[in-house]
Amino acid sequence: MKILLLGSTGRVGQSLLKMMLKDENDVTVLVRDRTKLQVSHPNLHILQGDVLHQENINFALKHQDIVVSALNTDGAETISKSMPLIINSMKYYGVHRILTIGTAGILQSRTEPEKYRFQSNESKRKTTRAAEDHLKGYLHLKESDLNWTVICPTYLPEGEITGTYRVEKDILPADAVKISTGDTAHFTYHEIWAQKFPKCRVGIAY
Repeated sequence: MKILLLGSTGRVGQSLLKMMLKDENDVTVLVRDRTKLQVSHPNLHILQGDVLHQENINFALKHQDIVVSALNTDGAETISKSMPLIINSMKYYGVHRILTIGTAGILQSRTEPEKYRFQSNESKRKTTRAAEDHLKGYLHLKESDLNWTVICPTYLPEGEITGTYRVEKDILPADAVKISTGDTAHFTYHEIWAQKFPKCRVGIAY
């Protein structure tokens, strides 16, 4: 499969890249700084560019089968500003499937279902800036006609793959505490083919 991976130098992105290349997928990554990606593989194509520039997205997305985004907010509205550009390019090239890594804050609250978790008493975050950026990105996808899935991990420490975790559509599994970067990448990678959660958010936790 030909995959465009965004956010490949991030914590989840690095794990995703390893799995994709291990299975001999054809992977293109778009990075601002090539020196931050110390990976070499015959099936890896490294492009230098910025997800906030439409021409860079267009060049990277041409001939791809799917987009997988593990982009971080970077405190600069990266998610909300890049998503319309990604959607535009996907529509232009006829790419229909996209998976993104979000945050548990944009899932629905269990205690206040009319609210997102970051707006409810379930959230312990002191700032909502990252959740607000992820929410805007999610709403852009929701309004599109793409086949999208937003994977929403709770507290995300570094950790290896166990393959054992809980997932739930649109809400966080009950009594969730954490999920490792490795298992978040594991679920995301397998969802590429499973497609069990089309056009919805997925809460993931142990």
